[in-house]
Amino acid sequence: MFTFVAKFEWMIQADNISKRFGNIEVLRNVSLRVHPAELVSVVGASGAGKTTLLQIIGTLLKCDSGKLTIQGTNVSRLNERELAAFRNQSIGFVFQFHHLLPEFSALENICIPAFIAGKNRKEAELRAMQLLDFFKLRDRANHKPSELSGGEQQRVAVARALVNRPAVVLADEPSGNLDSASANALHQLFFDLRNEFQQTFVIVTHNPQLAQMADRRILISDGQISDAGNKTDSETFPPLTSL
Repeated sequence: MFTFVAKFEWMIQADNISKRFGNIEVLRNVSLRVHPAELVSVVGASGAGKTTLLQIIGTLLKCDSGKLTIQGTNVSRLNERELAAFRNQSIGFVFQFHHLLPEFSALENICIPAFIAGKNRKEAELRAMQLLDFFKLRDRANHKPSELSGGEQQRVAVARALVNRPAVVLADEPSGNLDSASANALHQLFFDLRNEFQQTFVIVTHNPQLAQMADRRILISDGQISDAGNKTDSETFPPLTSL
């Protein structure tokens, strides 16, 4: 089990988050805390509100009521332009189906968020190659997604999520489209990133193995958190480094 050695403020603070679509109340007064360098799994039945919560944390969706703070920033106070910039630089996303652009190489796909953030090509490509090295994909840098295996595509997607050194990486069923061997390799990658670089992850998953491996498993039922795990404020966390 991962050992925490230094204490920091909360990375994510969600207070009384509610969301309704029409007459359907998807989330009801959900409150959640996530430490820096913590890997949290979010589980629950289909329709329980997991993905909606992840989208709200990722600032892709606004809550109807409640407050969300990420790395000390109250995101509800940001205008649309500020929110887009914050999302690009502070939050990384990993999805089930990769969403890599087919006409671009692995290297180019990884660089896209860096280009959006205004970084020059040399800086973006240097960072992307560092990530490709870490993921043992340097020899696939110039391959397009159609030339990569499913597991390689997902590793490229994770590298893309990390290129701007985000505060938080959010993943929605990241191994749901992979075979068991590739899924296990991806799960281990998340823990390698957390252990070596103190990356914070919130992962929605139906994979019981990944859910149980996490530092904390959060169960959502009928739009509410019914089990938030047992990690306490008294536990300490590691000093931050950067990849």
